[in-house]
Amino acid sequence: MEFLSQDYLLENEPARILYEKVSDLPIVDLHNHGDVKEIVENENYDDIWQVEAATDHYVWELMRRRGISEEYITGSASNKEKWFALAEVFPEFIGNPTYEWVHLDLKRRFGIDRTISSHNAEYIWDKTARLLSRDEMKPRSLLKEMNVEIMCTTDNPVSELEYHEMAQSKLDWIDILPTWRPDQAMNIGDDVWNDFHEKLSGRFNRSLESFDEFLQALEDTHDYFAEFGCVATDHGLFEPVSYETEKNKVSNIYKKALNGETLSPSEVKDFKSYMLMFFGELNREKDWNMQLHIGAMRDYRDSLFETLGADSGGDICTHNIDIAENLKYFLNAFDSELDIVIYYLDPSHLPAMATIARAFPNVEIGAPWWFNDSSYGMKEHLKLVSTYDLLANQAGMVTDSRKLMSYDSRTEVFRRTLCSVVGEFVDTGRAPLKAAADLVEDLCFNKPLRRFQ
Repeated sequence: MEFLSQDYLLENEPARILYEKVSDLPIVDLHNHGDVKEIVENENYDDIWQVEAATDHYVWELMRRRGISEEYITGSASNKEKWFALAEVFPEFIGNPTYEWVHLDLKRRFGIDRTISSHNAEYIWDKTARLLSRDEMKPRSLLKEMNVEIMCTTDNPVSELEYHEMAQSKLDWIDILPTWRPDQAMNIGDDVWNDFHEKLSGRFNRSLESFDEFLQALEDTHDYFAEFGCVATDHGLFEPVSYETEKNKVSNIYKKALNGETLSPSEVKDFKSYMLMFFGELNREKDWNMQLHIGAMRDYRDSLFETLGADSGGDICTHNIDIAENLKYFLNAFDSELDIVIYYLDPSHLPAMATIARAFPNVEIGAPWWFNDSSYGMKEHLKLVSTYDLLANQAGMVTDSRKLMSYDSRTEVFRRTLCSVVGEFVDTGRAPLKAAADLVEDLCFNKPLRRFQ
């Protein structure tokens, strides 16, 4: 089979039939890291490095793995120098999904069939630069071409959402909605929490000296996001904790943190447990989706964090966390009353999560996330979910992307992989073609869309 041919990832004839039915469906994306300012301002991109690598820590990590100096990744080198450094090692990315995503972008958006290498670097740089100068390559035009119908960005509660307001007033062909992400409000006792507390206080010009004031301010931001059509919250949890905690006890922990006192690990856990339940209550009242992203051990490589900060490619996964016991209290408290989507980072957690979803009708397994969003990871995910739970209850695809250009390529990989897995059911006599077609169409579009209705 030729590279990225018409049958790319489609392993049987039913898969090809199924993909024809879903390939052109609109994209409905409940979770991404889109830059709304970029969309509102709608300026032309400068070069291929800007659209494919300047914000993508997937690319950064692989370049580091092949020995590229940081100067040519996040450093002072020009974008052209960085692109040439990337092109030099890009052939060595074969097997990693980044190799396919970026080439799909070149093929679909730029009409370039050449593969990325030092030999083709100059040609690709020059041709993409010419194309990127055109109006049809501005952010809004690209979103239209990729048929993005709804996209939910992930946003800090203290954000005033000014660019969302502009987008909603200017763009009537797409819904760009915020998602409330209060991670910083939960992680009490560190510098990030202190900074968030100060910003939350300034957001409403309140002192927030009491725990009740802190909770009320968070609720006010939750209400504010609702005014902009928000339907979901995001929660990054390394290891979730939930158990019954007394408010008075947590209030005292809050006061200690404000006074700069050191908190014990048990006090931090008490606070996190209370806040998770509080967030759940807010979401239940508004009938929002609550998305739990579980298992990312952040900033594991100290030198990266110290020099570049968070989201620079130093995060890892680990199996050594307890998900089932730590979610039990939370899930039972909101049994059948709150739409919960769970994303795992370590694949060894999927069986537990799939059986949890099977036990609770309001819990769904999210799309294969982060290290799992390759065709390989998706295939393993979909097959296990279909066996342990129901594929019909899979939450659908999210791009989780930090770059606009890849919304379509990531979605395409998911749709092709889904059709290949379900096509195998048809090919081996496990499912009729008509029912399989209904299933893939529902998972690719109808089911994600229902979260907004």
